[in-house]
Amino acid sequence: MKFGRDEHTGLNHSPVIRKAKFRFYEELNDHLPKIWQKKAFVYEFTGKPGIKNTIQAIGVPHGEVDLILVNGESVDYNYQLQGGEEISVYPQFESLDISPVIMLRPKPLRENRFVVDVNLGKLAQKLRLLGFDTLFRNDFKDDEIIEISLNEKRIILTRDRGILKQNAVTHGYFIRNEDPKKQLTEVIDRFQLQNSFRPFSRCSNCNGELEEVSNEKLTAILPVDTLNYYHEFWKCTGCGKIYWEGSHFGKILNWIDKLQNG
Repeated sequence: MKFGRDEHTGLNHSPVIRKAKFRFYEELNDHLPKIWQKKAFVYEFTGKPGIKNTIQAIGVPHGEVDLILVNGESVDYNYQLQGGEEISVYPQFESLDISPVIMLRPKPLRENRFVVDVNLGKLAQKLRLLGFDTLFRNDFKDDEIIEISLNEKRIILTRDRGILKQNAVTHGYFIRNEDPKKQLTEVIDRFQLQNSFRPFSRCSNCNGELEEVSNEKLTAILPVDTLNYYHEFWKCTGCGKIYWEGSHFGKILNWIDKLQNG
């Protein structure tokens, strides 16, 4: 569309600039410029854009948004901005059911299951050690991750905002930290996982479930000294890896205790 002087009326036509006041809450502020963080700000626009596209144009992936209030009333992504609104945008409430208001996604997932992006392999391994069902492959494509998330009701964990801006995404979280240890603490705090640990129940290698196996079945696999010294063994139902309480077991228990109790 071109804007300019109307030859018949002699009037200049230009798009009408409208304004709305936005306020983003909690970790959604991580996606905003500092001048907009943790406070209300005025956003200018033309026409009547959809609120979903506007939120993403501001820089916030819709995959992290769970509730939008316009002038105090909850709205869905079909809402079109008119100008003059006061808009509050809230992050996902994975541990809180907000069903009385308009849901932007399916209801919160009651079981925290994850699919992890390709650059977060160490995080995936640590989540598995704590017993969380966590899919990871270092050659996942974005569309594969999204498809798995939708089909298996898994939360996407990623350092790529682009994935969370895909229209199909319903449950996702952008990892803020770069250090794997801090990433794990971040995920635990964000999804309130402290009381959901089931350590040593999943294979850190492939995510398969572990089952107890007798010494007799391992005579052709493990050294005799190991079989004589240790009395409890577990085998991965997926890749077949064998686990036992080796010298590192105490360190892992201390690590888990710190994660749960700070």
